[in-house]
Amino acid sequence: MDAPAPAADWDDAPCGLLVAAADGTILSVNATFCRWLGYAAHELAGALRFPQLLPMGARVFHQTHWAPLLQMQGSVSEVQLDLLHRDGRRVPMLLNAQRKLRGDAWVDEIAAFVATDRKSYERELLQARRSAEAAADSLREAETRLRALNDALSLEHRRKDEFLATLAHELRNPLAPMASVLETLRRKDGGAAHLDWARGMLERQLRQMTHLVDDLLDNARISQGKIELRLETVELGSLLRAAAETTRPAFEAARQTLTLDPGLDPAQEAAATAQAQRRALLLRGDPVRLTQIVCNLLTNASKYTPAGGSAHLALRREGEEAVITVRDNGIGIPPAQLDHIFTMFSQLTPAIERGAGGLGIGLSLTRGLVDLHGGSISAHSNGPGQGSLFTVRLPLPATALEEAPAAAPAATPDAAGVKALIVDDNVDAADSLAMALDFVGYETQAAYTAGGALEAIAAFQPRLALLDIGLPDFDGYELARRIRQLPGGAGMLLIAATGWGQDADRQAALDAGFDLHMTKPVDFMQLHQAIARHLA
Repeated sequence: MDAPAPAADWDDAPCGLLVAAADGTILSVNATFCRWLGYAAHELAGALRFPQLLPMGARVFHQTHWAPLLQMQGSVSEVQLDLLHRDGRRVPMLLNAQRKLRGDAWVDEIAAFVATDRKSYERELLQARRSAEAAADSLREAETRLRALNDALSLEHRRKDEFLATLAHELRNPLAPMASVLETLRRKDGGAAHLDWARGMLERQLRQMTHLVDDLLDNARISQGKIELRLETVELGSLLRAAAETTRPAFEAARQTLTLDPGLDPAQEAAATAQAQRRALLLRGDPVRLTQIVCNLLTNASKYTPAGGSAHLALRREGEEAVITVRDNGIGIPPAQLDHIFTMFSQLTPAIERGAGGLGIGLSLTRGLVDLHGGSISAHSNGPGQGSLFTVRLPLPATALEEAPAAAPAATPDAAGVKALIVDDNVDAADSLAMALDFVGYETQAAYTAGGALEAIAAFQPRLALLDIGLPDFDGYELARRIRQLPGGAGMLLIAATGWGQDADRQAALDAGFDLHMTKPVDFMQLHQAIARHLA
């Protein structure tokens, strides 16, 4: 085809210009392009194809990339290639090309720039950029140090939470066989004095260890924002009396006195006004957690009060708040420690303790539970030897609440002949729980692996199975899924009995096909009642 007529400023353009046919034949070039490569115009136009100006490597690139891109998208941009000077030197060029239809034929319009000029400009920009970055180095380093400190603090908090959760899980495993053995002892002939002693000892140790583990787990859940309240209408007067009765044995064992306000003490309750005041103190709360708050404060009062001392529990209304106070005449709180008394692992020294020591987590947990109820807690003391006063304030609802009716006591279920499979890699835990269930009429069998459980189900045909989660061959979630696929497995009652007790663990168990999730150590009567409800 004929070369297009060049524009008036064609030869004076500051860049090299070239027009080539679709097959690469050079149709026209401007003077700038010819000057850069040392050619006369007639030595290029109509005489050479564009790829002939490229060294071998660039020709390969032209064939495999340049030409296909032009064919596909009609243009290529900012492609750096070496072009051959007439004397054989390589001239680095930056190329842009467009494919256009002229008449009935396609042509490629190519603009070329000497890349060394571009590189010089880029080097100047790079140097300026490096100077700016160097000027910001000191600020960046300071930010890095601050971030590292913040990350270290976050890591420390995370490790603490993980430690607490893991410690609680590890402590729960030995609690399971203790609970089952205790149930076994209860249901055997307990006339011998040594059996009475064993029962009492196990009950005390189990209660103490369970309390410790629950506090550890609750602290971890609160700090991770994973604890959930089960709200219902709560009558505070009855709740405080129940909490006082729960902790009274500890006061009696320490030869201490626990007193209640007249409106709370059934022995002194006569006036109708006291009854009316208690009814006015109804709020929406979690009764278990509210009881835990009061029990923790009373236990703390006993712990830091010497023998012969006393503590007093009171409840009153102030405006739109219910106010609970626990006052003791114990060792008091030094002024320097008042600000840290609710901090995790904080303890007064010395503590007047009888029996197991504490980890300094009770008051931290108490504050967290009060916060979850939208309340506040404070501590006051006039100093060492002057006793302490703890005050909890809980918001009362703007509208009156109706007290929920008391639940009817649950009947003792009949377990005669019900087949139960216990699966736990802790052999003592599996065998002792199976024995405890045997004593109330269940027909039981124990398995210690997931594979062993599947074999036992085929031969034993149980109506229910209690499965640990951390089994050695595959976990309890997978075991539950496989059981559901067995003939008759869809109707089997599956209970997860595990040391992992957070809300996410419960949900994971339900998602895997479990009917119930129970945290070790399993409360025997709760288990017994739950089985009866589901098999009824």
